[in-house]
Amino acid sequence: MSSSLCLADIPSNESSTSASASVHLRAFQAGDEEAFRCLNEAWIERFFGLEEHDNEILGDPKGYVLAKGGHIFFAVAAEKPIGCCALIPISPGVYEVAKMAVAESWQGRGIGRQLLAYTIRQGKAFGAASLYLETNRTLANAIHLYESLGFQHLPPKQSPYVRANVFMELRF
Repeated sequence: MSSSLCLADIPSNESSTSASASVHLRAFQAGDEEAFRCLNEAWIERFFGLEEHDNEILGDPKGYVLAKGGHIFFAVAAEKPIGCCALIPISPGVYEVAKMAVAESWQGRGIGRQLLAYTIRQGKAFGAASLYLETNRTLANAIHLYESLGFQHLPPKQSPYVRANVFMELRF
């Protein structure tokens, strides 16, 4: 990860209740590229290591996500992005839920659940017939979150990510 201070590094001394109340969700805005990169690099490097496809997307989210008809959403506290999640179109009516992250100091407060539920609602609003995701069995809390919001497991398939060994889908 770069040595620069990331926007997600803002401290959190708030209680669980007040932290959730102070968080709002919004779409990508100009200037969010660095927060998107930092939030995702933090968790990927902590658990796995960055792969080529990570670097492509994180290095150019406008080109790899937004310009292709995708969307990026942020959880924001004190005007700083503390979480993110992308919807990347992979075929007509199908989006991949990708690059979902919550800053470590903000985890355990339901922010990931709020962000994913918001992303699912947005996917429906954009006319998605289904949402797809790839993850790794090491991320048991994330898998539980996906299952709790209706994602179903799929058989393994080819992936641009070496670490991907869990595949899931949510049909509308």
